[in-house]
Formats: sequence, C-alpha cells, structure tokens
Amino acid sequence: MTNKLSIREKVAYSLGDLAANLVFQTLMTYLAYFYTDIYGLETKDASAVILIVGLVAAFGFNPIMGAIADRTATKWGKFRPWILWTAIPLGVIALLAFSTPDFSYKGKLIYAVVTYTLLLLLYAANNLPYSALSGVITGDMKERNSISSYRFVAVMFAQFFVQVFMLAIIESAGGGDKALGIEIVMTWLAVIGTVMLLITFIFTRERIVPKPEQKSSVIEDLADLVKNKPWVIILAVTTLLFITLAMKGGSYVYYFQNYIDAGSLTLFIQPILNFLTAIGLNFFGENPVSAGFGLFNAGGIIFMIVGISLSKRFADRYGKRDVFITALFISTIFIVLFYFFSPESIGLIFISQILHGFFYGLTIPLLWAMIADVADYSEWKNNRRATAIIFSAMMVGLKGGLSIGGALVTWILGLYGYLTKEAMFMGENLMQPDSAVHGTKMLVSVFPAIPFFIAIGLLFFYEINKSTEVMIETELNERRKN
Repeated sequence: MTNKLSIREKVAYSLGDLAANLVFQTLMTYLAYFYTDIYGLETKDASAVILIVGLVAAFGFNPIMGAIADRTATKWGKFRPWILWTAIPLGVIALLAFSTPDFSYKGKLIYAVVTYTLLLLLYAANNLPYSALSGVITGDMKERNSISSYRFVAVMFAQFFVQVFMLAIIESAGGGDKALGIEIVMTWLAVIGTVMLLITFIFTRERIVPKPEQKSSVIEDLADLVKNKPWVIILAVTTLLFITLAMKGGSYVYYFQNYIDAGSLTLFIQPILNFLTAIGLNFFGENPVSAGFGLFNAGGIIFMIVGISLSKRFADRYGKRDVFITALFISTIFIVLFYFFSPESIGLIFISQILHGFFYGLTIPLLWAMIADVADYSEWKNNRRATAIIFSAMMVGLKGGLSIGGALVTWILGLYGYLTKEAMFMGENLMQPDSAVHGTKMLVSVFPAIPFFIAIGLLFFYEINKSTEVMIETELNERRKN
C-alpha cells in the first residue's frame, strides 16, 4: 500500500484541525477575558477555574483517552470513529461554555466549572484521536511534513478568524452586548466545526496498522514512554510552548484595552482601514481598539502562514530539530522587544509582531511531525507501536501548558491590581491603576519569553536529528515489508 496521500485527503484531514481550533483559539484568546470582563468572575476565581479544571483534564482525560483510543477496534480504524462520535457534542458544549446564564455568582462559578470540564473532556476525546491519526495515515516522513503543513495552514485560518475578526464580530452581532454577541458567534462556529469534522472522518484513512500479535498493557506502554528520552523532551517542550502561547495570546486583548495609546493606534491604522474600506473589506467595525487588535493579530498570522509554507522545505533539508531551535530563538527575541515599546510605539509593536509570527510559523508544523517521529522512534526501539498514548502524553503537555498559561494571565493581573468589569463598576473607577497597565506589558513580553528560552535549551538534548530520522524511517519500512 502506498504511503503517498492525495491532496483531497490532506485537505480533509486539515479541516479537522480547523474545526478544533475554532474552539481552541477561542479558549486561548478570549477565555480569561470572557470570564473576567463578560461573564463577571473575579480574577482569582477565573484563575482557579482555568488552572484546576485544565490540569484535571490534562492529567486525567488525556492519558485515559490515549489508552482507550489505542485499544479501539472498529471497521473505520482506531482513531477516525472518535472524530465522528464527538463532532456534534463538541459543538454543543462549546456554545454552552461561552453562554452567560442569569445565575447567582455561586451558580455562575459552578456553571463555569461544569461547562469548562465537559468542553475539555470532549476536546480530548476528539482532538487526541485526530492528532494520533497523523501517525497512522502514512509512514512516509516527508508526507508527514506535508500533511503537517496543510494542517497548520488550516490552524492559522482558524486563528486568523478568531484573533482578527471575532472581537469586532462579537460587538457587532450583539449590538454592543458582548455576552449576546459571543453566544451568536459560538452558535455558528459550532455548526461549521461539526460539518468540518464529519468531512475529516469521511475522507481520511488509517494505513499504519499494528501487527496483529502486538499486545501490550497500559503499564508497558507507559514504561516505554518513560524510557523514551525524545518523548520526555518533547513533552516538556510542548508544555512550555503552550504556557507561552496561552499567556501572550490571552494577554493581547488586555494589552490593547489598557496599555496601547488609543490615539496613536487610531492614527496608525486609519490609512489601512481606509484602504480596506475602499476595496470593500471593512470587517473591523467602528471601535479603533478592536480594529487595531484585529490588524495586529492579522499581521502576525499572515506571516505565520508564510513561515508554515516554508517549514517543510527547511525541515527536509536541515532536519526538524535544528530548524525548530533556530526559528524559536529568533521568534523569542521579538517577544522580549515588547518590554521596550512605549504605548505610542505602534509601528514598532506591529513590526515586532509580524517578525515574531514569521519565525514562530516555521516551528508550528514541526512540533506535531516530531511527535509522530517519536512514535516511530518508540516502535523502532521497542518493536511495539502505541501511537495514541504518545500523542495523549503530548496533549497532556498542550492542555497543561494552556491551563497554566491561561491561569497565569488572570493570576498575574490580580497581582498587579487589575480591576475586573464588576470591580470597576462597584468602585465607580473607569481606569485601571498604573500597576495593572504595567502588568499587561509584562504579560506580552518578559513573562512569555521565559518558557520559550527554556524550551530552546531542552531541544539541544533531543536526539532525533536529520540522520536519525532517515535511519528510523528506512529500518521501519523494511520491518513493515517483512
């Protein structure tokens, strides 16, 4: 059986991540803001919900789901059925998690815990098998680089919509009522995401099938993981990456609302808005802050997509690890620069975001392709394949990082004296204190740079370089033929 994939199958596979990231990017970009400034939770309660529920999901749901998925046996394969079974429930609970029922404060807190827990449970049951599918859809590492590129272009489109247009659309759809607006937007996203997941299920296939005689317990699978040094490193790197992504991604909306000088921002973006209006692309509404926030994210994401498109070329030539280290280091420098920008330095802020986006874009497809390589490494070393549990461990890192990073946003804002919408209303104070404004700057510069720098150091100990990739692929292909 050929390991080459058609363009139709690559596109169908990528739609699954487009659907999942309509949820994931919304969580990363707006969950903290939704809880504090729309839903009305205090910063300490929002931080506790995001952290505790997230860590329970990371260390509870994902390993269990990985073990179940590896032991699933249907006529559709191991992983594709889960995409089918969870498509509709995931859309429904995503809508409920961003709804604002008229409960007491205690009732709202309980509702947030229940809906966020169910959302992360269903996300694990959907996205973990989806991610593991990339490890069995083909055994060709170059094809994996290719499908990862397709996949993460789709991710960038989801990110583009959520980070560029969603805030303005929420304000417009709700007529200024953000609670109503986000419910309307999430309803449409639930419907569209469900359809995309069904397309992924229908048009993909599983080709790498474990040997019939392969039998292993969950304990044996976990023992293999602990002895798998590349897996340990990638787990730590994944956790650190998503701490940073959640921290800075969840902080940008606060940064624009409280730190950026609105007058300077308006002057900077007005020519861009005039041009877009002239060609019929006026999607950003009348609010200059939400328009500037959208354009800022748009610049970064467009150049991320450029970076993603070049990633395969560099990885094929130099190997995933070396490209990852170099690109991640350069992208981190542009995060650090945000500390030195004044509220009026709009041009420098936008340029730094664009350059950060390009270099980070080079790394995006590589992480998941490297995880698939770790599954091959495990099979090569142990003569047993346990794809889903390897991916589930990575999902532990992803969810753990997302939870820690998201909780750090609200926790650090609380330390700097940030006032939620309810607190500002009760105190009749329409301005954030200077300490909170400084805190928003720290949350997009110094604090998120630290996990990235640690991840760079760890990657020097990751042993699957270009020559090792080729050796493993060659030897496994020979074993599979025999």
